[in-house]
Formats: sequence, structure tokens, C-alpha cells
Amino acid sequence: MDLVFTDSNIEWKFVEKLDGASEVVVYARLPRSFQIPTPVGNYAPDWAIAFDKDKVKHVFFIAETKGVDSLESMELSIIEKNKIKCAEKLFNVVSTRSVKYKQVKNFEELKNYIGLKK
Repeated sequence: MDLVFTDSNIEWKFVEKLDGASEVVVYARLPRSFQIPTPVGNYAPDWAIAFDKDKVKHVFFIAETKGVDSLESMELSIIEKNKIKCAEKLFNVVSTRSVKYKQVKNFEELKNYIGLKK
């Protein structure tokens, strides 16, 4: 966890949860050079996460951590929102049953989306 660079408090909290989750096999902050072309400009998702396949519905996951918390206010630009929408549509088209993409605000939202039993 000490070797992960984050851009915000939201991402740091996300890393803390990933690091402590027994369901997470490995995670990585994707480099900015990993980009997806969209009609409104290149888009770089934040995280690649692999889960224990016996515990979750989706084994591999690409996550975008955007949101607002009490310590920092982050208003997404229209272009950034459109890049995320384009990436989500692309991933929904090319995804398999085990590889998914989702914009999430926190780890709890990710757990709910992937069908992790509480």
C-alpha cells in the first residue's frame, strides 16, 4: 500500500480497502499511458483489480474512482463525464462475464456491484 500513488483522498481510502480485502488477489494503479480512445479524447481508468473467483461474480475489474467526500470536492468536467460514459459503453461491449468496468465512489459500492456477499 505504501508504494501506491494516489491522486486524491478518495483513491487513498479505496486503496486502504483493497489492501485489506481478503477477496482481492491483486490490484494495480493503471499507468496514465494505458489509455482508451474515445470521441472526446483519450481516457485513462484508475485501477485493475483481480478478485478470488470463488468469492465474486466478476474476477477481473477495471475501476474508476470518482466521487465527492467531506474532505475534498471534485466536480467532474463534462468532457471527463463523457470519457467515462464512452469507456463504460466500450467495456460493456467487449467485456466477458468475468471482466467488467464501473465507475465507483468507494470499495463498498464496488463490492455491491460485483456481487460480493456481505
